[in-house]
This record gives sequence, structure tokens and C-alpha cells, in this order.
Amino acid sequence: MRLLFLGSWEIILIVLVVLLLFGGKKIPEMMKGLGKGVKSFKDGMNGLEENKEDKDNKE
Repeated sequence: MRLLFLGSWEIILIVLVVLLLFGGKKIPEMMKGLGKGVKSFKDGMNGLEENKEDKDNKE
């Protein structure tokens, strides 16, 4: 259970490791791609809900 609670030093260490691995220029590109992925996932979920509502209305 301790893994879920990260202290400030652990967060700083993780951020530093990510910066060393990917560099400062690559991180914004990764975040932009992640944002697009989340947006498309939400759009897909909304599409599923709309299809379900349409199917319920037809019956």
C-alpha cells in the first residue's frame, strides 16, 4: 500500500529521471500526444453512450 503514497523526494526523483531519459524538448510532445489520446478515448466513450441511447429509443 505504501507504493500509492509518494513523498516529495520520490516525485522529484521521478521527474529528474524522466528529464534525463527523454530530454526537455521531447516531454511537451509526449504530453500533447497523451492529451490527444485521452480526448479520442473520451470521444469514443461518448459515441458509445450515444449509440446505446439511440438503440434504447428505437425499442
